[in-house]
Amino acid sequence: MARKDNKGRNLKTGEYQRPDGRYEYRYKDEITGKRNSVYAADLASLREMEKKINKDMDDLLITDASVKKLTVNTLFERYMATKNIKERTKKNYIRMWDYRIRNTLGNIRVVDFKTSHIRTFFSALSDEGLAHSTIKGLYGLLNPSFELAVEDGIIRKNPVTGTLGDYGAPAKEKEALTLEQQEKLLKFVEQSNVYKPHLPMMQVMFGACLRVSETIGLTWSDVDMKNREIHVGGQLVYYEGDEGYCFHDSETKTDAGIRDIPMTQMVYDAFRKQRELNLMLGLQSNVEIGGRSGFIFNTKHGRPIMPAGVNSFLKNIVNAYNKKESKLAEEEKREPELMPPISSHTLRHTGCTRLGENNVNPKVMQYVMGHSDAQITMNVYNHIAEKSHVENEMSKMNLPETVPAVV
Repeated sequence: MARKDNKGRNLKTGEYQRPDGRYEYRYKDEITGKRNSVYAADLASLREMEKKINKDMDDLLITDASVKKLTVNTLFERYMATKNIKERTKKNYIRMWDYRIRNTLGNIRVVDFKTSHIRTFFSALSDEGLAHSTIKGLYGLLNPSFELAVEDGIIRKNPVTGTLGDYGAPAKEKEALTLEQQEKLLKFVEQSNVYKPHLPMMQVMFGACLRVSETIGLTWSDVDMKNREIHVGGQLVYYEGDEGYCFHDSETKTDAGIRDIPMTQMVYDAFRKQRELNLMLGLQSNVEIGGRSGFIFNTKHGRPIMPAGVNSFLKNIVNAYNKKESKLAEEEKREPELMPPISSHTLRHTGCTRLGENNVNPKVMQYVMGHSDAQITMNVYNHIAEKSHVENEMSKMNLPETVPAVV
């Protein structure tokens, strides 16, 4: 005999009317096996809820009430648990999430998340002045997290996919020093009593195209003066660990980062000067990091120089150079030729630019730079040729006058 409600209407399987008059629908989630109930004040509303539940189950979505409460923050934690990445990289991802997403999008339920949420979020970040690359980094955390929710049957469609667009300020083109600027800067440092101790390190970074983390991580056992080679097998990175902020011995950024770089004469001489300088000033490394010791470039306290310290002395060098140049230009009644702001990356970028200007094969440039893909090298350094260099190369296309014109 069919069950009926208090109005005499037949109730379907799973439908019940409670003593207080409210309606209940009981069902078992086909994926999790859990029994669930939903409630409504009237039968029509309950059956609308039933339709949605049955459609979700037909689409193999989890209908468990506890899953429906899953927030974006918890989803991100699940996603991070699936990633087999370096601890430092994981900490950076979590730090980025905590700063920008945890208290904004993070508390929204995954099942309630809409494409409009992410577009509004990215638009606000753009108005705030964030770079496109920063927004792209956040997209790179959100999109795979929601992809996991799709794969797990929590939602049908990823609301984040395809929303990156062109939000944010475009990346500033990386500027390399011209050959003339490079030579002037190194000459200034060499003649400066204050900044001369930094000359060898700068020459090594220019000449070997090293990342700053690779440079400060070099030990004397990495430098083969006999065969004139630099063995790059790791790097020193500074980040917060279990013991607070400190240096950590780390693998190279990619497997391609492990390489042996032949020394130019400038680089070879720079290492000789640095060894002499270390002995003269007593700048001997007295620390061991990750089982490695004998670091080449150190502070007066015998510890490796921090990346921020490198950028700091480069900034001071440029300021001192420009001050001297401005005074000289005033005396000579001409416009000063000022040096642009530079960082440790400028030295690496400039070194690669010199390789390109000297027609070094792109695959060789890729190897020296430690890039995993030659396309990365060419995408980042595609402006290498200056106008004069372009004109010189294009002149090779001039045909001899004896070649008849094509009619």
